[in-house]
Amino acid sequence: MPSTATEYNQDINSYKPSHPTYFKVVRQGTPGEFSSKLVAERAFPKGSVIAELKGLTPGEKRYSSVQVSENEHIELNSDLLYMNHSCDPSAIMDVDRMVVTANKDIAPGDELTFFYPSTEWDMAQPFSCWCGSPKCIKTVQGAQYLPTQVLNQFHLSKHITELIKKRDENSL
Repeated sequence: MPSTATEYNQDINSYKPSHPTYFKVVRQGTPGEFSSKLVAERAFPKGSVIAELKGLTPGEKRYSSVQVSENEHIELNSDLLYMNHSCDPSAIMDVDRMVVTANKDIAPGDELTFFYPSTEWDMAQPFSCWCGSPKCIKTVQGAQYLPTQVLNQFHLSKHITELIKKRDENSL
């Protein structure tokens, strides 16, 4: 199975959904653009498990990886790669429990998103956020660059919570 967005786009003709009854990838724009998204195929009540994180491989820090500890990253190797960032996320990427859960009630057709700084301390490829949420952080570059009071509005991975604590203790 392709592990990066480039590999998925190159392999589009032989693509098989990783979780066909749960969610699907919707490709938009022209090839090479980062405009795809992950959309729910069924309803997920708030708090329910959307997917278990399985078939993962260790990876280097890059735009397609997810940080799972202070120094470790993984490649998702599934359609979960297409979960976009939102400052008002529909889902939680819970790398401590290795599941994705619904952060709110999700209806079929809703986009599945998560708050990237909830797992990422210092992102390999920062970008501008256009989510439109009143809570929008404007620039997505990792938890390291956000005030603690902003981060405390979100579910955070254990390693992010620990890194925030270290950062805040060192700034006293």
